[in-house]
Amino acid sequence: MKVEDVLARIDANLPQAIDRLFGLLRIPSISTDPAYAAHCREAADWLANELSALGFDASVRPTPGHPMVVAHSGGTGPRILFYGHYDVQPVDPIDQWHRDPFDPAIEETPNGPVIRARGASDDKGQLMTFIEACRAWKEVHGSLPPNLTIFLEGEEESGSPSLVPFLEKHREELQGRIALVCDTSMVAPGVPSIASQLRGMLKDEFTIHGPRVDLHSGHYGGPALNPLREMARIVASFHDDETGRVAVKDFYEGVHEVPAELLQQWENCGFDEREYLESIGMTMPHGEKGYSTLEQQWARPTLEINGMWGGYQGAGSKTVIPATAHCKLTCRLVGDMDPDKVRARIRAHVEARLSPDARVTWDQDLDGAPASVMDTSRPEFQAAREALSEEWGREAVFVGMGGSIPIVGMFKQLYGMESLLVGFANDDDAIHSPNEKYDVKSFHKGMRSWARILGRLNAD
Repeated sequence: MKVEDVLARIDANLPQAIDRLFGLLRIPSISTDPAYAAHCREAADWLANELSALGFDASVRPTPGHPMVVAHSGGTGPRILFYGHYDVQPVDPIDQWHRDPFDPAIEETPNGPVIRARGASDDKGQLMTFIEACRAWKEVHGSLPPNLTIFLEGEEESGSPSLVPFLEKHREELQGRIALVCDTSMVAPGVPSIASQLRGMLKDEFTIHGPRVDLHSGHYGGPALNPLREMARIVASFHDDETGRVAVKDFYEGVHEVPAELLQQWENCGFDEREYLESIGMTMPHGEKGYSTLEQQWARPTLEINGMWGGYQGAGSKTVIPATAHCKLTCRLVGDMDPDKVRARIRAHVEARLSPDARVTWDQDLDGAPASVMDTSRPEFQAAREALSEEWGREAVFVGMGGSIPIVGMFKQLYGMESLLVGFANDDDAIHSPNEKYDVKSFHKGMRSWARILGRLNAD
């Protein structure tokens, strides 16, 4: 039997597949709020039951937080691991939703029908494209795709506190030849995309201390050091005004230029820079000069100020010089940048610029992860690219991602396993926001895409 038989079964069963997705979307599995813990367990049970009914050896695995779901098909060869997450973001502000976020429905839009619900795109709709592809495979072939493990997490939207211990404990069971990750999007509508690099991240926070207490600005204004003014001067020194480059010494160590072949793919991938900028009220990119918007987003590092505060914050005026000023920052990392070295260089930059009588203290939460760059020369990447190109009727592109997906780094660090990131979300899906949606086309062609990918991977 050919893959066309599986695709025909997917087409015929689309209404039933949508109904099953609706069943999962009705479960309010908000992982960050303890009030929804029972619903997270309900979603895990729902998925385990669906996978068991398909013939997987599936079970719900407890953790100190929300449970994981693990399912295996038969076979004795090197395994493929599929990863998704069933938990969702909170729905606030609820008054901005056009309907109950956990009452899914098909809505007609100028761009075609969409599935409207929390989790429709991130990540329930995406993970169900894979499960439904497996269902069609089973109905046509009489058996599931061999050597397949499905791993579904319940804490991705709340920091994954149980993930690393779980991966370490179940290394032998989960480790495979490659991981398939569905929690990604297409670079433009209708352009099949494989994420080949993710930016890493580090965060830091510091406080500048000046006088022992807040001071009367009439008595001390002038001679006293003002920590807010000190903070503003130092933060302004992080970037070069002319080029937009980060001015911290050796910040760019480990940064590589984008290969010409990949850059050409990006230039022809259908990305609309004007639409991207106008959607957030911008008229031009404001990052590093000499690099396109996509290069800035996917392949260049950043140092961003996420919060800066101090002094009186209440109504009206209070004439004080504050004793302290505070700053939160994050960096997106690329290439071979070392988070620990970058953090040390930023701290040295700040400390070297302190005025007399000013001192700085630093947050002790040393959170950071390097960038992930996938080995696209592996045959699985070529197989996926050919499968996606065939399904969507245009050449699939290798793209970057401006954000970070920690699980990819964990698979690499703990298992030495590459990740193949394929997703069918669109930029306007409003993930994490009110009125989240997933295009019916994305759901339908996502199922067909995974069926083609599974066919090629199992033909190797």
